[in-house]
Amino acid sequence: MRPLPRLFAVTDHAVRTRHHLGATAAALASVGPAVALLARDPKATGSELTGFAAALLHHVRPYEAALFVTGRPDVAAGLGAHGLHLSAADLTPRDARVLMPHAWIGRSAHTAVEGATAVEEGADFLMAGNVYEAASHPGRPAAGLGLIETLASLGRPVIAFGGITHENVWAVKHAGAYGVAAIRALWHAPRPAQAALQMLEPWM
Repeated sequence: MRPLPRLFAVTDHAVRTRHHLGATAAALASVGPAVALLARDPKATGSELTGFAAALLHHVRPYEAALFVTGRPDVAAGLGAHGLHLSAADLTPRDARVLMPHAWIGRSAHTAVEGATAVEEGADFLMAGNVYEAASHPGRPAAGLGLIETLASLGRPVIAFGGITHENVWAVKHAGAYGVAAIRALWHAPRPAQAALQMLEPWM
């Protein structure tokens, strides 16, 4: 199994439906194996998510970047994705591994209890947050760096998300994060590849 990427460029509905998606996806993927494009859109149908993820896979392959899919192990397995991200409401990582025995399977954790449960259920890594206030999670208070410190003690790589920018990645790294995930800081950046490199700087 290839190393877990350090930077996850997470999509949402707005990203999936934008006109210049391909150019941005290619720019982010060009940074290489440390980057994963995470196909996520809660509003998408199964066929829409499949088509979208397939398009992202086309962009990651030339640069050996990774493709991850949120919530749909059938879609991820069918495309040969490198990994899967599950929410607390999805099936367990252990169950998903039936379809993806050689892929990275992670789970969201908003609390220490959710993190411990995810590890017990076979998660390879934890998506922890939201660390800071984030537009993608309106109304949800920031968990803070303490969540990263707590989850890092569980012995799984922790990917921090929620309000992550190049200005706070060092603090997140020092709290114990293996890597970070972001939407706006990457997909809406005027220079996506440069933005990705800035986000990766603490781990380079």
